[in-house]
Amino acid sequence: MGIQEASTRQTLVLDDNRTAARLYGNREGNLRALEAELEIVVHARGNEIRLTGLEPKVLLGKRVLEELYGVVRGGREVGTRDVREAIKLASDRPDVSLRRIYEDVLSGSGGRRKIAAKNFPQRRYVELIDEHDLVFSIGPAGTGKTYLAMAMALAAFGRREVARVVLTRPAVEAGEKLGFLPGSMAEKVNPYLRPLYDALHDMMDFEKAARLIDRGIIEVAPLAFMRGRTLNDSFVILDEAQNTTPEQMKMFLTRLGYHSKAVVTGDVTQIDLPKDQPSGLLNAREVLGTVKGIGFMAFTEADVVRHPLVQSIVRAYDRDSQKGLGDLNTSPKVTQGIDPE
Repeated sequence: MGIQEASTRQTLVLDDNRTAARLYGNREGNLRALEAELEIVVHARGNEIRLTGLEPKVLLGKRVLEELYGVVRGGREVGTRDVREAIKLASDRPDVSLRRIYEDVLSGSGGRRKIAAKNFPQRRYVELIDEHDLVFSIGPAGTGKTYLAMAMALAAFGRREVARVVLTRPAVEAGEKLGFLPGSMAEKVNPYLRPLYDALHDMMDFEKAARLIDRGIIEVAPLAFMRGRTLNDSFVILDEAQNTTPEQMKMFLTRLGYHSKAVVTGDVTQIDLPKDQPSGLLNAREVLGTVKGIGFMAFTEADVVRHPLVQSIVRAYDRDSQKGLGDLNTSPKVTQGIDPE
């Protein structure tokens, strides 16, 4: 862009060259992202950064770099997606220190380990859950959709904001025909619910979790068991929601009672329903996309926090499926992490 006469210049001097280089990113990609988002000119030489442009945007850019530098110095890596999310957060929530994104541990989650957001999109997700009674979280595996929702549920229970936690998912086979399963009803559906138990036990001492489950304070159940119930004073998580039918999704959403929260998570690229059966998650995104008071979070493969290969695998499958499926991770009615107007 051409620098106008009314432009201003700010200089930021960092105290460590190596940390500064990590802040700049590969080929200064983070600085170029800052330039593009704020329409300013950013030039780095060693540990000195010069920002030129309209004063409000230059000051915003300087603050973002200062705080991201603190994040990098604390041992975290940041990328261009983090830069964009930091700009959004700094614009929308000027009262919040960006350096606390990674430090703000989700307290009250059972005490087995400290749990915090690992990137800016995850922090936006946490804030959406704080601010809304119903949140839809859509994105690929490894983005922390269910894990963070579980931590938030246990934290809310620890703070006595809810009286119980309900974890549910549809019992749909992931491309495999398991056939007849012996045992009681609980034993039959247990394999489908194992991922929820795994996340729970990762956060909470096994014996404590078992006691809460035995007392019905934490309930892990298939979605079919939700029919006819009203869930008051509860934090409810519906996992693998891409495998619900529209009717099941409506049934679940209408279970929400007084003083309750619900988080619906799913990956619309991993639908295991019959080909002629529409997904309740896709339908809900379309039907509820303009309803105020509902939070929507759209994660992408760039937000995957598992093994680095997972991000590449997700991206490769996404490219391969674009012809038949279209872009399933975006919707004209839903902006990432923001209520539709």
